[in-house]
Amino acid sequence: MDDKKATSKTRLAIMEAAGKIFAEEGYPKATVRDICRQADANVAAVNYHFGDKKGLYLAVLKHYQGIAFQTYPPDLGIKETQMPEEKLQAFIRSFLLRIMDDGRPTWFGKLLAREFTEPTWAFDILVEDMIRPSFQIITGIVGAIMGKGKRDRKVLLSAMSIVGQCLYFRHSYPVITRLFPGEFFGPKQIEELTEHITRISLHGLLQDKSAKHQQVKICKK
Repeated sequence: MDDKKATSKTRLAIMEAAGKIFAEEGYPKATVRDICRQADANVAAVNYHFGDKKGLYLAVLKHYQGIAFQTYPPDLGIKETQMPEEKLQAFIRSFLLRIMDDGRPTWFGKLLAREFTEPTWAFDILVEDMIRPSFQIITGIVGAIMGKGKRDRKVLLSAMSIVGQCLYFRHSYPVITRLFPGEFFGPKQIEELTEHITRISLHGLLQDKSAKHQQVKICKK
């Protein structure tokens, strides 16, 4: 193996180990020494490839975000011409898969979940580079369903509620498994959650739209 391939292999091994350890332990508890031990790499390799622990963490966030969104894109194959209700279901399914599915693509979801509950110095970067673009997608979908602009207050609150429903099942998993022993979230259960959250959300969004139309009719009379 030539030097270039060896260097690339070492960098990837560090990223793999760091993704797993940061996701399981969180940024404060994870150590460069433990990461390098698992990657079978020299501690100096982190400084060479990433600068320091902060540089490694940021690289890991961006790397696994790319994997997560490539594996589970927000539209999941939904065409731009399809109904906003279909886009909502695709968004919810994709979001749930990113934060709850097992394996490498979901390390980003676990890292993101940790940042929500234990924010680090990287949180503002996450919000601007990764969270805000996704939130703009969901507000656009919700606005189209409600017949309002994406910056309308009700649209923003509704979009937050939809995201909150998804995050509940991720953050409350330890509680759920104690309340209902044997409960887990595999592909079948994630699809069930997708349909449930979509149905509940659409009911509220369309009810709000219907109430608005009723008010217009009353005013006209």
